Amino acid sequence: PRLMPRGRPAKIAPVEDIEREFEAAARRGAVFAALGEADYPVRLSRIDAAPPLIALCGHLPALQRSTVAIVGSRNASAAGLAFAERLTRGLAEAGFVIVSGLARGIDVRAHKTSRDSGTVAVLAGGLDRIYPAEHQPLLESLLARGAAVSEMPFGWEARGRDFPRRNR
Repeated sequence: PRLMPRGRPAKIAPVEDIEREFEAAARRGAVFAALGEADYPVRLSRIDAAPPLIALCGHLPALQRSTVAIVGSRNASAAGLAFAERLTRGLAEAGFVIVSGLARGIDVRAHKTSRDSGTVAVLAGGLDRIYPAEHQPLLESLLARGAAVSEMPFGWEARGRDFPRRNR
């Protein structure tokens, strides 16, 4: 069997599972990008153990612009949130797309502040399983000028161990 970057044999999914993924992507308005394809974010392709396949939705040109990640505490102080907003606004005005994880606290403030200039939400679950669920409206609102990315299959509920993977 062909080896994946981490040395594990690749598993070939049953045709039925693949068809379900394509159907779910079509319902969500998402596409798939494989490592090395034009829609695959260049910076993501350069990390160790880059995901071989990702699901994308939204304004895909945002994924090819210069990006800056802003992440932080889920229980941020008022001062921390204000600082994150100022930093995000300045970077967005300088032309950067803001990347964050759609989590509570700093992440949400960064996404809300950069929604009109472009922001990318990197999800720990599938594109149809937003965590936390109350951020679904925010995600929908940022897709006009930004995007969402996930390496997890549709239907995947984020678990604690998925967040470090998302963060890489």
